[in-house]
Amino acid sequence: MVDLDIALDRSSPVPLYHQVASAFTAAIREGVLPPETKLENEIALAKRYSLSRPTMRQAMDQLVRDGLVMRRRGVGTQVIGPPVRRNLRLSSLYNDLQDEGAEPQTRVLSLETVTAEQEVCEQLGLPEGSEVHHLRRLRLVDGRPLALMENWLPLTVAELDSRSLETDGLYNILRRAGVDFRMAHQKVGARIADAEQARRLKVEQGSALVLMERTALDSSGAPVEFGKHVYRADRYSFDIMLVD
Repeated sequence: MVDLDIALDRSSPVPLYHQVASAFTAAIREGVLPPETKLENEIALAKRYSLSRPTMRQAMDQLVRDGLVMRRRGVGTQVIGPPVRRNLRLSSLYNDLQDEGAEPQTRVLSLETVTAEQEVCEQLGLPEGSEVHHLRRLRLVDGRPLALMENWLPLTVAELDSRSLETDGLYNILRRAGVDFRMAHQKVGARIADAEQARRLKVEQGSALVLMERTALDSSGAPVEFGKHVYRADRYSFDIMLVD
């Protein structure tokens, strides 16, 4: 456990719980409290900072709402790190993470040529029985799993190999192969983690996951990629701007 030194201004109009929450937030975002750091219980923290237990609970509740810590039965309160917030736009997770200053890592779980199932043929506009590239990857940030990604692509779109997919994003590889992305149909929903997803993403089986399905089209309107991705819900969200 990290002994975080917090200077509280008891004469400030800013509530004490907010001062505490802000100090913990800064420590988490700056890496002073790295992911998986276990925090003391609220009674011990309240005593450490000479606060009432309700005040300390308010501060911890704020960190939970902001997605920075989580309470787990039998474990206590644990830092999970700042969540990845992604704008809904035609971009890849790899590039979005790089734009935020993160260093994404990729593990290729499988890369093979398969006969496409009916759903995949429909999404890619291919005749029934067509062969496609099928790839499964695990995306990590700072060594911690964030997403399980499954994609299907027409064989004519590009040549793919595991080495390239582990060192670069799929969309970057496709663009270099001449794919001109223009639009995509995207659906966002939720899913409960099955045994494999829980093991890969290091969450408990039955945990909530964010589900994203996307079919990307090139400038001619032809489908060039269909993907189904699941993300840890405690580390990932979409930002959407609504305009009247």
